[in-house]
Amino acid sequence: MNRIELTRIPFIKNALKNRYPQLAVFIVMLIGYIFAILAGLIGTPVGSHNFSIVFVWIAWWAILILVAVPFFGRGWCAVCPIPLPGEWLQRGAVLSPPDKKPKWLNLRVPKMFRNIWLQNISFLLLALFSSVLLTTPNITGIVLAAMLFSAIGLSTVFERRAFCRYLCPVGGFIGLYSQTAPIELRIKDKQVCVTCEGKPCYNGSSVGYGCPWDVFPGGLTKNTYCGLCMECIRTCPHDNIAVNLRPFSADLTKPSTRMDEAFKAFIMLGSAIIYAGVLLGPWGAFKDAAYNVGSSSWFIYAIVFLAIIFVVLPGLFTLGIVDTKNALPLKQRFASLSTALIPLGLMFWVAFSLSFVLTNASYIIAALSDPLGLGWNLFGTANATWQPMLTSMLAPAQALALVGGLIWSARTAQKAAGEVKVSSIPVIVYCFFATCFMLWLLL
Repeated sequence: MNRIELTRIPFIKNALKNRYPQLAVFIVMLIGYIFAILAGLIGTPVGSHNFSIVFVWIAWWAILILVAVPFFGRGWCAVCPIPLPGEWLQRGAVLSPPDKKPKWLNLRVPKMFRNIWLQNISFLLLALFSSVLLTTPNITGIVLAAMLFSAIGLSTVFERRAFCRYLCPVGGFIGLYSQTAPIELRIKDKQVCVTCEGKPCYNGSSVGYGCPWDVFPGGLTKNTYCGLCMECIRTCPHDNIAVNLRPFSADLTKPSTRMDEAFKAFIMLGSAIIYAGVLLGPWGAFKDAAYNVGSSSWFIYAIVFLAIIFVVLPGLFTLGIVDTKNALPLKQRFASLSTALIPLGLMFWVAFSLSFVLTNASYIIAALSDPLGLGWNLFGTANATWQPMLTSMLAPAQALALVGGLIWSARTAQKAAGEVKVSSIPVIVYCFFATCFMLWLLL
């Protein structure tokens, strides 16, 4: 399949260049986000009846993992409300171009932090406390508020969307898996960018803002760090930027050489396995340890969690790719071949989320009528009974996702191994056993 330029279609192009449709979605999302914070803080402490738990960790998570990331990549980032208040403060405007003189400190993020290690850490922190985060509304409200105020604070100190690019725990894994999505933003003609004066797509102009994600579109080769904000489409004076429909996992044909991205793949793969074990597995002691935050058993659980992600999984992977005859440094081989784990990790999350979401989706119906758990019945559905959905289709769908992920990763492993001139067999075997283990956990 060749790339198809979607922005050739006048309706799509005009919709993306016009700020008002995106602003309308932003405002709706921001209202919903603030309501989720308030619901978590003042609503019922019963998680299954609180808007913050039901709509964030069931409805939003289902849309994100099952639809948005696999098919639209960074599409959620294009409408995420978290950076909005900080960005408006930073620019001193909502829609009009910012003043030439910065209103705040506008510092450059230190070079040592210009990677995704902080995103890796922030995701792990949420993952370690996920048992209370997913069930306790006030904890969810506090975390959502902390993310919003962190974004505002960083916007007043650093330039552009520092929170989104370097700290957001959600943005880190969306960026990783966006490489598999069939949507991309790319330039049409590289030479046009070379000769363009002022680079308004990056620096901004009188018609729009410079790239909030600190990316020069002329050098964009993968989706990982492009937030699909569409500012470059609006500011490019040469109509040289397009949104394309492309084959799945097109970015993975050129494997990464970055260790922060490599470990993100292990973090996401390991977290999916551990979540499946905690929430769906047969080990009561394991589940109790995860839920009793602060207890001695929880600290043991945390140590095991981190050991699996940073020692066991990467250690076994490294044993498989050790080759004393290969002149390429082991570190580079490790980073490049870990690209094969990206499709597998995504399908692990899809399979796990299917079980979690379909089991709890009926709570959405009741929460619509009584979002705070205060006895309201706005739409007559507050008393809807809980029941799992599509139970007969769950196991086949999970098996299909996991086996499809294995095949997808095997093909990616072959391409990555070809780039670094090694055998793909150890990586494929690794993916095979990981998939078998996940199948055992889920089915």
